[in-house]
Amino acid sequence: MKQSSINIDVLLDADKVPTSISWNASDSTAETANKAKAMMLAFWDGHDKTALRIDLWTKEMMMDEMADFFYQTLMTMADTYRRATQNQEMTDDIKKFARDFYNKFRAEQLKENKV
Repeated sequence: MKQSSINIDVLLDADKVPTSISWNASDSTAETANKAKAMMLAFWDGHDKTALRIDLWTKEMMMDEMADFFYQTLMTMADTYRRATQNQEMTDDIKKFARDFYNKFRAEQLKENKV
């Protein structure tokens, strides 16, 4: 059996707000750590039937980037759900929600920029 590791390093300011997030994986061919402005990590606790999450973002993460991040994460979560359950109808519902979320965000941004 092979073991693989993913390492995440988070630098915090004096107020414990992330200033830098980087990660690397033992199976990666990358020579240096990958930088990120935000991350979401979730684990399923089968015993307690709860999701354990770590959601972090740096001060440099812009609101439009956060909307893109959520949209893309929701879309990939839908694909994962489909692969795990074969439930296309629920997958389509998740993707519709993701598109509606992103379209609403863009419409609000356009409205704010006109003011």
